[in-house]
Amino acid sequence: MLASQIQLIAGLANPGQRYAKTRHNAGAWLVSALAASLPLKDEPRFHGVVTRFVLKNEGDKGYPCWLLIPTTFMNHSGRSVSALAHFYKIPTEAILVVHDDLDLPPGIARFKSGGGDGGHNGVKDIVAHLGSQDFWRLRMGIGHPGHRDHVHQYVLSPPSATDKKKIDEVIAYALTLLLIFVEGEHQQAIQQLHTFKPNEEKE
Repeated sequence: MLASQIQLIAGLANPGQRYAKTRHNAGAWLVSALAASLPLKDEPRFHGVVTRFVLKNEGDKGYPCWLLIPTTFMNHSGRSVSALAHFYKIPTEAILVVHDDLDLPPGIARFKSGGGDGGHNGVKDIVAHLGSQDFWRLRMGIGHPGHRDHVHQYVLSPPSATDKKKIDEVIAYALTLLLIFVEGEHQQAIQQLHTFKPNEEKE
């Protein structure tokens, strides 16, 4: 197993159909797209739905990576992520958490290694359960409502059709980079993702 390889990708969400199309579930949208051809299985011991895919290097040796969407509410995401990580002895540095981000506009995504929780309750709970900030994040921009008093209602509401299109575009692009990122080519994936712009923002 390569030291730099990602072994777990967790897409954060609130559970149930009520929240499925809301901005707060943007992380789960990406992981669901990544797992589109794989069977997601409900695993009560991990408090989420999971599946596994295997990467192949040039020598055709397999490297497994778990995909996880917690079925806890957002502010209890750490319960799910830590349960799977501890069971399979996955180091913190080999975890990628995909989550919505108010500080980025729709259609923009950024990789980040470690750091604070940025006010995101799901990330905050993961830090608390893992006892470390040293996991990777993939921040999916959803924009900001303009005033902090409106944030709760905003993240629990669906994006506009225009914003959803932009988010879908960056998800599709991020998926083309995730395999090289998971394999350990972090800087290459970061450079490509961080220069991406939604179609209508391209010159």
